[in-house]
Amino acid sequence: MPNPFMLAPLTNQQSHENGQLSEDEFNWLTMRAKGGFGLVMTCASHIQEIGKGFSGQLGIFSDELIDGHKRLSSAIKSYGSLAVIQLHHAGMRSPFEVIHEKAVCPSAHEKYNARALTLEEVHQLRDDFIAAAVRAKKCGYDGVEVHGAHGYILTQFLSSKLNQRTDDYGGTLENRARIIFEIIDGIRRACGDKFLLGIRLSPERFGMKLTEIKTLSQQLIDEGKIDFLDFSLWDCFKKAEELPESDLSLLDHILQLNRKHVKFTVAGNIRTGKDAERVLEKGIDFVTIGRSGILHHDFPKKVTENSNFTPIENPVTPTYLKSEGLSEKFINYMRRWDGFVE
Repeated sequence: MPNPFMLAPLTNQQSHENGQLSEDEFNWLTMRAKGGFGLVMTCASHIQEIGKGFSGQLGIFSDELIDGHKRLSSAIKSYGSLAVIQLHHAGMRSPFEVIHEKAVCPSAHEKYNARALTLEEVHQLRDDFIAAAVRAKKCGYDGVEVHGAHGYILTQFLSSKLNQRTDDYGGTLENRARIIFEIIDGIRRACGDKFLLGIRLSPERFGMKLTEIKTLSQQLIDEGKIDFLDFSLWDCFKKAEELPESDLSLLDHILQLNRKHVKFTVAGNIRTGKDAERVLEKGIDFVTIGRSGILHHDFPKKVTENSNFTPIENPVTPTYLKSEGLSEKFINYMRRWDGFVE
């Protein structure tokens, strides 16, 4: 990486319904590479059609999608950025109106109209994550990030509330995390040591516990098969909900881990040059930028030139967002963020 700034994997709904890359998504991501992000990560890209989480999602579930990804990864790298794709499956969070069938989950979930995966389907899910990583390598990506955060299917396995399985993939933390270790092991064996491999985890919300995520993270580090851990903290500087008596922030808790060779990145309320500086000075290797990367395609360049850089205030006009590479679909999606679009 030429600098410690990574573009967050951001939902944008810009690609085609069959999972093919669109011109809008291509332009959005390559503009961020051109703007100086040291690592550009795609949106969550689904590894099974039934795992589609939102309309207009970029897919990586089929060889028919390879040509678009080859074009995208090549363009990102042409600007000096690393090109990484996030591997995703929404699980019970796959809307019926998007996938047109019942969603799947480690255990049946009435509220989300989701059915339980059979053991054979669990094994297929694991294999399809690995196959998607192999496909990504063929497409020219520098690496992959496995999405294990935000209540999607791997979070659903990790959650003691959502995962009620009684086989090898449910019960203890070791069993609930089994599929993650099998995916990581399979990707590393299939893609080799030179292919970047990371995983995104979130220590709160969706039934996650900070203490369990710290245990899991240390085990992933100790196994020596991942290159980076991406922690989605919502707010790096807030105190942990699970440990209210502690004066430590979520970021401080994460930094207690013995990182060894593994690089750490964090996301969560890092909006200004000073925010980024504060996190990096704590010892984080690189920062994940979402909101400010939407507002300024060249956020890394602006911060490098001026450490006091502060993004434009919200709400911003649709015209401004178009000038920053967002399509009409993406702008409409951003209207869900309170006070973001004028």
